[in-house]
Amino acid sequence: MTEPDSTFAHAAGLLGRITEQLGTQLGHLRPYGHRPRKQEQEVPPPMNITGPARPALAVTAPTAPTLVAVGHGSRDPRARATLHRLLDRVRELRPGLDVRLAHIELNAPLLDTTLADLAAEGRDAVLVPLLFAPGHHVTHDLPAALAAEPTLRARVAEPLGAHPLLVEALADRLAQAGWDTEDATSAGTGVVLASAGSRDPRSGAEIRRIAALLGERLGGVPVVPAYTSAAAPTVPEAVRALAARGRHRIAVASCFTAPGLFATRAAAHAPWIAAAPLGAHPALARLVLHRYDGALRATTRERELATV
Repeated sequence: MTEPDSTFAHAAGLLGRITEQLGTQLGHLRPYGHRPRKQEQEVPPPMNITGPARPALAVTAPTAPTLVAVGHGSRDPRARATLHRLLDRVRELRPGLDVRLAHIELNAPLLDTTLADLAAEGRDAVLVPLLFAPGHHVTHDLPAALAAEPTLRARVAEPLGAHPLLVEALADRLAQAGWDTEDATSAGTGVVLASAGSRDPRSGAEIRRIAALLGERLGGVPVVPAYTSAAAPTVPEAVRALAARGRHRIAVASCFTAPGLFATRAAAHAPWIAAAPLGAHPALARLVLHRYDGALRATTRERELATV
């Protein structure tokens, strides 16, 4: 082939490649007004992400209602400190839960102040009474305090009451005071279960149930409920009743959450050993959370029924 022929062939090949590329580019053009179909549209990258796309974060659950542990209040300075230790255990068991202490009387923070603070914060709450039976405080004082804060969404949980966790704490405190397994088989031992007392008959029935459960836990030892106020029998009367049955090795179990006047009076009447108040016992902390969770479940059921 001559040199001109070679040059012509080269030019023709170059023109062919240009034509091919131009055709490809024209194929991407669309008439004015044409909108690409959905599958052709390019998905824009997420905003504010400079690197590779990150996986979507899980939806955060709504904030759990505040647990307000409601104690009676006491002039004994040990009482408030003891309840704070109990609530520290509750926080350890449920990290992240807002747990607050309030008192019905005598100690700060008072319940009405705590509820007003929660209402101002827009929080929901569950009140857990640090009380053992449905007496006047549980059935009247706590509902009245909630009624005074109508914008606050809250409910009152059941009192600590007759529950295996409470019995575990009572038995453990007796063991710490000197009760052992041999005492369970002795014909001369007995226990007085001392508590505050109430004129509400439901309160007495609940304390009797606690006494029965504690007797079973101790292997059948007789456990007699007694009260430091408002109800009978008193602790001395219960001691005499056990002694009349031939039970002279008598222990006093302390059905109190913290030290105070009533717990001290009850312990003073113990012929043998007196258990300490339940205080920051681990089983009591678990029971506080159990009552809190029970109130939450009841709230959920009520809302579900309301939507039916």
